[in-house]
Amino acid sequence: MPSTPALPQPLRTSHWLADTSTPLARTTVGELLRRVASEVPDRVALVDGHPGPAPRRRWTYAELLTEAEKTAAALLTRFSPGERLAVWEANRPEWVVLQFGAALAGLVLVTVNPQYRAEELRYALRQSQAAGLVHGNVYRGVRMPDVVAQIRDDLPELRDTLCFDDWADFLATGTPTTALPEVHPDDPALIIYTSGTTGFAKGAMLHHLGVVNTAQMSTQRSGFHDGDVWINPIPLFHTGGGVLACVGTLSRRGTQVVVPQFDPALVLELIEAERGSMILTVPTILMALLDHPDRPDRDLSSLRTVMSGGSAVPAGLVRRTKSILDCDFSMLFGQAELHGVVTQTHPTDNDDDQAETLGRPLFHVEVKIADPETGATVPLGTEGEICARGYQNMLEYYNMPEETAATIDSEGWLHTGDMGTMDERGYVRFVGRLKDIIIRGGENIHPREIEELLHQHPQVADVAVFGVPDPHWGEQVGAAVRAADPQQPPTVEELHTYCRAHLAPFKTPKLWFFTDTFPLTPSGKIQKFVLRERVASGELVPAVLQTPAPTAN
Repeated sequence: MPSTPALPQPLRTSHWLADTSTPLARTTVGELLRRVASEVPDRVALVDGHPGPAPRRRWTYAELLTEAEKTAAALLTRFSPGERLAVWEANRPEWVVLQFGAALAGLVLVTVNPQYRAEELRYALRQSQAAGLVHGNVYRGVRMPDVVAQIRDDLPELRDTLCFDDWADFLATGTPTTALPEVHPDDPALIIYTSGTTGFAKGAMLHHLGVVNTAQMSTQRSGFHDGDVWINPIPLFHTGGGVLACVGTLSRRGTQVVVPQFDPALVLELIEAERGSMILTVPTILMALLDHPDRPDRDLSSLRTVMSGGSAVPAGLVRRTKSILDCDFSMLFGQAELHGVVTQTHPTDNDDDQAETLGRPLFHVEVKIADPETGATVPLGTEGEICARGYQNMLEYYNMPEETAATIDSEGWLHTGDMGTMDERGYVRFVGRLKDIIIRGGENIHPREIEELLHQHPQVADVAVFGVPDPHWGEQVGAAVRAADPQQPPTVEELHTYCRAHLAPFKTPKLWFFTDTFPLTPSGKIQKFVLRERVASGELVPAVLQTPAPTAN
């Protein structure tokens, strides 16, 4: 169990200098896989956590490396190092193999949410200039090949597409003697789309150095031992799934159990059957596990640590988790732009620190709490924007220089858009968000995308989309609408159906409010915080959806 590192002396301001006592690993994801496969070739690396009765597929590290090298060779018959390759699919072991194969081939893997519909997928592929796409077959009733066919003609840079159903045939197209390229630690490895403060999603370009070291340091801090088992229900297109779980498990020579899609009964069964040591969750997943009727009857004694992040974790939930599961807890704070984790609590932290703080910064990252207007470091305990700099900074928002410059300033500070405080020990507490992002069940949702869509509806004159606190999801998407004709406003059913035709289910507003006027600033901007206050006070009441909509995760 790692001990909490001692602080040489109390801080005087809200500024944590980077701790460089642990060296960075100057390596790539592919080199790390090769090293671990040479050290523990017969250890199980990957398990397909499918729910069926058939034996679960397993790969040793030697087998995983062999399959990743075959994948790299097949990819290099179609693409050149440095090109972007998108993946649009739910969790599956081949997804992991593809990620490692792309890393060995020097390709940049663009991860795309499988809930995306045609317009959203088209945007991600076009914006990333993807040369290839690997996709699934069916996801939640949507035939993915049909969606690809629908948008293919709009994407002239997309040269090749592949369905995971044809994976074996794809691997056979590679040449075993293909020479794999030299890949450097500073080379780009991933583009992960994240909602920003304006417009549509931005692609944070992450590098091998950041992926390997952030995953390794976070995993070590959590108490994950050499050879432990990580149960992974987090989507692989997230940093939590694709960086922390995938590469973190690799760095500790452990076993990753990939959960195809979150189901609390399945996850509990996998913890018992596979003797899971670690699980990364978001509050929604954690509550579902604790509340599931199967939980008391499962042997969860192997579970040593629960990690959670993605959205604010209530202190009561942390304490409840530790009490019920008799395990350690590690709180994470970070974002894709910083390779996933910036600060983290230790399992040895006291209950109050684990429940109420975001922990201290990881090694090699400098953190300050800054005045949002001036950028100056604020006094201890004073609210300000959480800023970080160091090797963990993303390379850029792909092909978005203005947005990159607005996020990483001239001194190298990456502005997270999150508000917090820091105490004299360097522990950070989360206060709120400067950015207007809704976090629902760990999914980042940007209101403007939804607002722009609703503004196109002929019966909508104006709209404001905002987060509404929810005990299960953290936040639900709320939309306040001013009708073009107050005498004939659109129905909730019409608006819901309209959004569902164009957006992923988790982005579709759950709560609809109708108003004749909006609270405005002197410059004419809608004051969303006033709308939230009116909802909380009961002054603004949601309209009732007459036809119940299917619940979307």
